[in-house]
Amino acid sequence: MSPPYINRELSWLAFNERVLDLAADPRLPLLERAKFSAIFSSNLDEFFQVRVATLKDQAALGAAVLSPDGLNPSEQLELITEALAPVLARQESLLLDELLPQLSAHQVEILSWDDVGDVEKKHLVSLYEHRIFPILTPLAVDPSHPFPYISNLSLNLAVLVRNPATNEQRFARVKVPKLFPRLAQLPGTMRFVPIEQVIAAQLATLFPGMRIDGWWAFRVTRNADLSLEEDDAEDLLVAVEMELRRRRFGRAVRLEADREMPADMVNLLTSELDLSAEDVSRHAAPIDLTCLHQLQSLDLPTLKDRPWRNVTAGRMARADADGRSVFSVIRDRDMLVHHPYESFSSSIEEFIAQAADDPAVQSIKITLYRTSGDSAIADSLIRAAERGVQVVALVELKARFDEATNVEWAKVLERVGVHVVYGLAGLKTHTKCALVVRADEDGLRRYVHLGTGNYNSKTARIYEDLGFLTCDPDVGADATQLFNHLTGFAVSQPYRSLLVAPEHLRGQLIELVEREAGFGTAGRITMKMNSLGDPKMIRALYEASQAGVTIDLIVRGICCLLPGVAGMSDTIRVRSVLGRYLEHSRIYRFDHGDVDEQPLHLIGSADMMPRNLDRRVETLVPVRNPRHHEWLDTVLAFLLDGDIGRWELDEHGGWTHHGGVVDVQAQMQRWVEGRERSR
Repeated sequence: MSPPYINRELSWLAFNERVLDLAADPRLPLLERAKFSAIFSSNLDEFFQVRVATLKDQAALGAAVLSPDGLNPSEQLELITEALAPVLARQESLLLDELLPQLSAHQVEILSWDDVGDVEKKHLVSLYEHRIFPILTPLAVDPSHPFPYISNLSLNLAVLVRNPATNEQRFARVKVPKLFPRLAQLPGTMRFVPIEQVIAAQLATLFPGMRIDGWWAFRVTRNADLSLEEDDAEDLLVAVEMELRRRRFGRAVRLEADREMPADMVNLLTSELDLSAEDVSRHAAPIDLTCLHQLQSLDLPTLKDRPWRNVTAGRMARADADGRSVFSVIRDRDMLVHHPYESFSSSIEEFIAQAADDPAVQSIKITLYRTSGDSAIADSLIRAAERGVQVVALVELKARFDEATNVEWAKVLERVGVHVVYGLAGLKTHTKCALVVRADEDGLRRYVHLGTGNYNSKTARIYEDLGFLTCDPDVGADATQLFNHLTGFAVSQPYRSLLVAPEHLRGQLIELVEREAGFGTAGRITMKMNSLGDPKMIRALYEASQAGVTIDLIVRGICCLLPGVAGMSDTIRVRSVLGRYLEHSRIYRFDHGDVDEQPLHLIGSADMMPRNLDRRVETLVPVRNPRHHEWLDTVLAFLLDGDIGRWELDEHGGWTHHGGVVDVQAQMQRWVEGRERSR
């Protein structure tokens, strides 16, 4: 009998519903609730562009691909449609019946064209005439004009126009441009009108002499996953650029339409887009609620989270005050930094910046998976290369939805003399690793950063992550071996300290799980991760539970393991924690995992998903300093406390929200600030 396994796609939908729970939480500030509703929508966009698109491709090909829970692609698509309908209805009801009325009480309003006065309409007409009308292109459909291409995630107006002389009716499409904010703000107010409403009110200027019979908004989602045959690609950079151009022509997978759109127009769109009725969602609220992010720019501090101050890690602050380098700090002992509670810019960016400017530094090697468009780290790499340091950047061109940014950085870095490589064929390089070789007074020494998050200063302000800085010789040798493996030709060899995927990581972790199972009821495993879906790892955890091991899993997103099943997983507890920061760090703790049967703590880039363990280069690093054990154990203890707000997974696969009286991230913030003040 196969062990129980929750469907991956349904587990992801349950995660996104937890995001919507935050939008519904009356204890949160109003604009933060609106932000979570926007995040729910953007998450769903990616889900359709990648996961639903893949299932549709498999179903169309008749592929005999079964999920670990035994479902074929068509069956999974049916379950997704069934599960999603009530959640979308809940989001719309939440927006229309709660968020918008409550925001209106604070003079924040999203209005229709008919809701605004004549003076405000005059302003909007001027905006339309001077900024919008010149870039609009109405596209009619008739015998000489084929149905137009509808680009991915573009907002459109479906318009019915009629010739008064002949009474002939035609369909036309008007694309809403993305060159300016979706919500047009009225002067001197916090009142907004969606830009499609402004365009719709002026349709007569686009179809002069025609009668406008009606208009309705719609949006199309397309397959946006890259399809690369890397083994046949002579130049991966060129291949990715070609796929990015093709992406906009991916197959349509979803149609979002105005609730009032006539059935015959919906039928026209689905026919032209090769969609079925099950692929259509109807909406009373404005389509594409990612526009709610725009409200975050309002100067209304009482409707937002109180800002938290990120601190400079104490040893870094003291070193800066004493005029010491980051390298001298790391030589004293390893460093563990916790973002964003502790500043990313004053630790990791500073590490790379000092390496770029230090005349004793001989080389810098780094992996770049996702980075920002104005990256301080990339600037440091450029500066180092220009002064003659040997700089190697492994740029992952296949980081989904960051491909274009990474292609541009690859070109910029190559132009200044950085050795840019793109990793191994068939694998994504997801590990977060930087290696600096420095000529210290007593010889060459390797300084290494290994993290759980990307080298991205923007996400480092909102993602909870850990960074580890060390000059441990074994870790330095392993980092050297890893980069040589990624940039050259080599058969993967065992590592001294690091756990590296895809060759070794799953097997080593399962060995640790099995080792803990050998201690029976005295065994304990605690794992914090983004996702758990690997069947082999789940089976190992079930077997450890049957041996009596206490297992606590803190899983932000997907969890395919079913806890609390008698005789199978009754010692396993699963909880999910969401908040103002996206919980992104991975921490794996085994009570008897170290060689002397002491606790072993691992941190790194890898989640417990098949993609991480089989198709990505990932690393976990053991953290051995007792002070760092204290820090990681405190983080885990906070997250496992019974008084915090969290969601718990039950033996039937359902998630239950426990409000709790403690905001665990606020608790962590206070703890970090208190530690820094006491030093």
